[in-house]
This record gives sequence, C-alpha cells and structure tokens, in this order.
Amino acid sequence: MNVQNHLTIEPGILSRALAVIVTSFCVLIHQNAAEANEEMLWSALRSGDHIALIRHTIAPGTGDPDNFKIDDCSTQRNLSAEGRAQAARIGERFRKNGITKAHVYSSQWCRCQDTAEFLQLGPVKTLKELNSFYQRYENEERQSEGLKAWLSQMNLRELHILVTHQVNITALTAYYPSSGELVIARVGKNGALKMVGSIKTE
Repeated sequence: MNVQNHLTIEPGILSRALAVIVTSFCVLIHQNAAEANEEMLWSALRSGDHIALIRHTIAPGTGDPDNFKIDDCSTQRNLSAEGRAQAARIGERFRKNGITKAHVYSSQWCRCQDTAEFLQLGPVKTLKELNSFYQRYENEERQSEGLKAWLSQMNLRELHILVTHQVNITALTAYYPSSGELVIARVGKNGALKMVGSIKTE
C-alpha cells in the first residue's frame, strides 16, 4: 500500500511569507538605490563646479531671542551637544568620501560658525550673504543675488562648502533641508544654483 504525505500550507501563512519576501526585496532595492545616489553626489562634489550647502546642525529652538547680538553667542541659539557631535560626523563623512579639505564659509551666526569649525575641513571664513533673514525677509533677494554674484567669481575647480540657514538654502534651491543636511548644487551661469540632490546626516 502506498502512503503519500501531503504538505498543507494555510493560505494566510503563505501570503504573509510572500509579503515579507517582497517587502525585504523592496527595502534592499531602495537601500542600493540610495547608496548609488549618494555616491553620485559625492562624485559631483569632487568633480568641480558643484558646492555643498549645509544647514547648521541641531540647535534647539526657532529663530533667535529678542536680545540677539551677532557678536555675542550667549544671546543666540547655539548647537546642542548632539549638534556638535553631528557636525563632527559630517566632517568625517566628507573625509571618508575622499574630501579632506575645502574652502569653508559660514554665516556670521554662532551656530553656523561652530558647525563649520567642527567639520575640520579647513579655515572658516564668514560671509554676510549667508546670514539668516528668517526675521528679515526683506533681505532675501539682496542676499541671494549677492551670493550668486560672489559664486560667479569663485574658482569652483576647488570645493566650496557654505554653512548657512534653512531659509537661505530654500531661497536658493526651493528645497527645505533638515538640520545638518547637505544640499549639493551645480553652479551655473552668473552663479545660479541647480540642486542635484541632498544627503541627510541626522
């Protein structure tokens, strides 16, 4: 007498197993695509004619206190310990991707200067065109056009890193970056910027 063993799989178990497999496959594809895209952005930075705009790293709060003084960090929002560590990690990320030095420029705000310093990619110079206009939007056009004019005069065969504020980056690229996010942009005619992508660092 022949005895046949039959393996029975409940439909619910099979569908859940297939869902796990499909989800894992999609996650893997997404991760590979993200890694490829990030490598493309680092290559663009190394190739010339591209800049990195960086929103200052984590500084709790919004805007600045009423007693804000540009030359007194105690009157300003400043980087938290997490923000300082984040800035150091960003600098290390540049080095891991073959960028060990750059021309580094910063807003005059302390949280931007500190972010730029913690990168440890070169001496930091301040640039008024990178200053926040969050509470003075009437300065947006003047500063944005001033920065474009400045960029048009720069030797962009060497890398320039600009540490600034969310409002400035959004005005230049129409993109809203998170704290410490790198926005990679190609510099075109008359200093006009075209965003090619971003790298999140939180």
